[in-house]
Amino acid sequence: MIKQSIKTDEAPPPIGTYSQAICTDGLVFVSGQIGLDPHSMELKQTFSEQAKQVFNNLDAIAREVNVSLNNIVKLTVFLKNLDDFSEFNQIMARYFVKPYPARSVVGISQLPKNALVEVEAIIKL
Repeated sequence: MIKQSIKTDEAPPPIGTYSQAICTDGLVFVSGQIGLDPHSMELKQTFSEQAKQVFNNLDAIAREVNVSLNNIVKLTVFLKNLDDFSEFNQIMARYFVKPYPARSVVGISQLPKNALVEVEAIIKL
């Protein structure tokens, strides 16, 4: 198995011992993205701003492998507050067209840098 690390300056660099994404066998496994602005490394303030930044970060990684968000086949979403579920759905609908990717949503007590949302993705090339 050959693994290729994917990196773009248009998404935040890793804040730990991991790659932004790994490509293998026609799939790209994207590490969890939080609402960090890749240029300032500042976490966006509100849930809405963070969720939008997460999708912008995912889009940047998708573009790095010459595809779009619509090539995402699976999302795993971590929400600090499950009351944000409905708002997340509304924001996500602005970034994707049907058929939407498969998705899991998990309520979690804490995220890195006290983020309110984190999303990891699998992209099909």
